[in-house]
Amino acid sequence: MTISESAATDHPSDDVIVELRDTSVEFGMERGQSRVLNEVTTEVYRDEILGVIGESGSGKSMFASAMLDAVPEPGVTTGEVIYHPEEGEPISVTDLSKDELRQFRWEEVSMVFQGAMSSFNPVLPIKTHFVETLSAHDYDIGRGLARAQELLSDLYLDPERMLNSYPHELSGGMKQRVLIALSLVLEPDLLVMDEPTAALDLLMQRSIVSLLEEIKEKHDLTIVFITHDLPLVADLADRLAVLYAFEFAEIGPSNRILEEPAHPYTRALLNATPNLSAPLEEMRPIAGESPDPVNIPEGCSYHPRCPLADEECETIDPGPYDAGPDHDVHCHHWEQSIEDLDIAFEETSDTGETQSAVDKASGDPLVSLSDVEVTFGSANEGWLDFGEPQTVTAVDGVSLDIYDNDVVVLVGESGCGKTTLAKTAVGLQTPTGGTIEYRGRDIWEGASGSTLADKEIRRALQIVHQDPGSALNSHHRVRTILEQPLKRWHPDLDGNDRRERILGMLEYVGISPPEDYIDRYPHQLSGGEQQRVALIRSMLVNPDLILADEAVSALDVSLRVGMMDLMIELQDVFDTSFLFISHDLSNARYIAEKTGGRIGVMYLGELVEVGSAERIIEDPQHPYTKALRWATPELDAEQIGDSEESPMRSIDIPDPTDPPSGCRYHTRCPEAREVCATQTPEFVDLGNETHAQKSACFRAYDDHEYWQSASITDEHADSGVDTGGDTDSGVTSESD
Repeated sequence: MTISESAATDHPSDDVIVELRDTSVEFGMERGQSRVLNEVTTEVYRDEILGVIGESGSGKSMFASAMLDAVPEPGVTTGEVIYHPEEGEPISVTDLSKDELRQFRWEEVSMVFQGAMSSFNPVLPIKTHFVETLSAHDYDIGRGLARAQELLSDLYLDPERMLNSYPHELSGGMKQRVLIALSLVLEPDLLVMDEPTAALDLLMQRSIVSLLEEIKEKHDLTIVFITHDLPLVADLADRLAVLYAFEFAEIGPSNRILEEPAHPYTRALLNATPNLSAPLEEMRPIAGESPDPVNIPEGCSYHPRCPLADEECETIDPGPYDAGPDHDVHCHHWEQSIEDLDIAFEETSDTGETQSAVDKASGDPLVSLSDVEVTFGSANEGWLDFGEPQTVTAVDGVSLDIYDNDVVVLVGESGCGKTTLAKTAVGLQTPTGGTIEYRGRDIWEGASGSTLADKEIRRALQIVHQDPGSALNSHHRVRTILEQPLKRWHPDLDGNDRRERILGMLEYVGISPPEDYIDRYPHQLSGGEQQRVALIRSMLVNPDLILADEAVSALDVSLRVGMMDLMIELQDVFDTSFLFISHDLSNARYIAEKTGGRIGVMYLGELVEVGSAERIIEDPQHPYTKALRWATPELDAEQIGDSEESPMRSIDIPDPTDPPSGCRYHTRCPEAREVCATQTPEFVDLGNETHAQKSACFRAYDDHEYWQSASITDEHADSGVDTGGDTDSGVTSESD
């Protein structure tokens, strides 16, 4: 259905492609009406990339669904959503019939969802997905498949191999790129992307973002990119729209938002985002919590958390104020926010002198790994096994020492083996080679099967899982969950003592009042509260080493700094060491630099560089570490757009079942020479009295034969197209 010209927007029709007018989304609940999009009015301009950012639960996905009138039942969309085609009358999306919507959603506006795997039918080859989509829209199959091949090539994939593969045969990055191609096969004008890179590691995220810029220009697209990762979209978007409490707090040009954010929430979000360039003392968590959609505060929805809030903010909803060209902000005190908001924020306390990694290494190791190997898969064990055996050496000859009150952060791409190595270090994975010692004793000595040598080692080596929601027993209350380790390891405590200790720990980590939380179930807690309970559970047994497996990656960016600060504080109280797993170099830098810890870089089962945070971030010596550094998005507006081209020759990681010979990174390394393909580099100590650093690269030697060896980057220069020879076959689930 079209709308009349009199109802159309004041913007020229060739400038605006979609507009929302007082658009809301509501769900009926037993405890009241839940409004998850609150009277939003905004426009998306043709040929732009609009970045939509905000915390989890802020309404980002509902904004995307509203644009396509795709809110799931029993949700109700009110207000207007108007689409402006290049030719013809404006279209009222919410008035379209089901058949008209089906056509509109693929041919005019298409959407890429967060979970690529769940978007494909696992029993159908990729080609069938394209054919079914084309057939459903009466599109010429031959022409459509030709376009699909072109799109796949544009996304640096081998079209023939992709179309003939099943979804499980592709890596996460490949599936995400295939999904982008599928969404564009019917030539839509607008592409809505809802957290399209959330499940991918840094290098693949950066690669896909770079590809999106190329795809946009070649295929004349408008893109709405929805994410909670502010640095990622800041490098991509023309404009940024900041969502808070189901409505937009601020919308404006990206460089303006980054340089002079006018809303206190935007400023707080920037300060709460770990990054590589800002001083650590400027990073601070956002106090308080996002509002309940059933009980949105009156006036400005941010006023309960805002340091500038006054009576006007509590009673009057701020309309859009003009903060500059194409820059609107919903804040009564936006001018004061720009001028002196930093003064209003509470300064972070000085944590005092931090012991360096070099000083920590002067003592005896707490946990020592020597030539550790972990292999998954085996040759034909059963009579139903056919074909070649598929084995993955997830960890290959890694040696690493962890000291008392130490922090080691392992980083690398998915499938590099960092999680397998860490689980082996704390006795959760049996090594197939090498040794792991706890205070000089082999933790598997005298043990059989998967049982450690004694229960004291089990107490000393603990874990905090990535997803606290699944790590906590959903059928038990917080009290029961936290009583279990106390009953096992502190049997001398009676019920009252256990309760008081639990209440004290809940209060200490900021879950207050603790009496209100001790009898709740995990699903009644926020993500940050669940992670705090999981951290308390591991701390209650006074462990010597905790494996924090992506312990902050599932949290909002606004909560990550606060959680890492809490872990650092608990480390000082309990004298605990942390083995931290992260795919985000910004998070790794924050916790390692604050504690005087080290960052270890893993690639295809090997540790290729390890050292102090300052050296790894500011002066990386291994080409792979440099690639991770390049892939980490910045918040500094001066650096956005000025970053060098990709330092990798190939996007996709090699097949872990058949890793390259010699230096395993040589197939992607821009500095590779012939010797790199035949010889494996050993660690070179590049540290000094204040900073630790070891790198496994021939370039670290001044007189190595590498320097006389011929370059292979010209001969084997990768055109970018994945030919399937050295690619991720998807056999990564057990190696990371």
